[in-house]
Amino acid sequence: MTSAGKLAAAYAALERLAASGLRVVPVTGRPAGWCDLIARFWPVAAVIGENGALWYSYDAATRRMRRRYRDDEATRAASRARLDRLAAEILAAVPGAAIAADQPFRVADLAIDWCEDVAPLPAAEVERIAAIFAASGATAKVSSIHVNGWFGDYDKLAMTKSLFADLFAVDLEQRREEVLFIGDSPNDEPMFGFFPVSVAVANIGAFLPRLARRPAYVTRRASGEGFVEMAEWLLAAR
Repeated sequence: MTSAGKLAAAYAALERLAASGLRVVPVTGRPAGWCDLIARFWPVAAVIGENGALWYSYDAATRRMRRRYRDDEATRAASRARLDRLAAEILAAVPGAAIAADQPFRVADLAIDWCEDVAPLPAAEVERIAAIFAASGATAKVSSIHVNGWFGDYDKLAMTKSLFADLFAVDLEQRREEVLFIGDSPNDEPMFGFFPVSVAVANIGAFLPRLARRPAYVTRRASGEGFVEMAEWLLAAR
């Protein structure tokens, strides 16, 4: 949704989508701290964060935030200790990788920066990071900027189903055709496979060879401009 780190064009598109009556739910690998802000200040019904570890929804009328986590506090604390040890192992094994700048705001996962605030790492080194996570028993997902790892059997799709059931009283298994999903990277693959109306922005091209489940549509434009392209198409269709 960002282009060169900026959100402006996509945010305006979000406003138009929400004003049209659509429920908008960002589904991101970004941390809980960011999700609190997104839920409060963006024109969204809810937000899913840390690749499915949590969802937040803010009720402006009552000024109350609903927070749901996949794992309880004790489980998250135990996982954090294991991830902290794993972070040191990864940084020692993959020179040039770094702990993501947003790591202090995370509650459930470890984000290793391979492209955001460091010089881009070769694909083989990105795969090496994911392999170290996997060897420890963690789930690893590659995004366009980070490799995210966590202990647990959840992902973006599992938490999306949970949110729709708990917050909207919607069974996504029965109503998946009513949802449009848009993404940009390998960690969106479960969503591309589940939703018939799945879209990726043009920068998915770098990752398509490694995807077994691909988006049904790809925008002409990349990043935030691709999101705007999708929004304009959808609004015109409505």
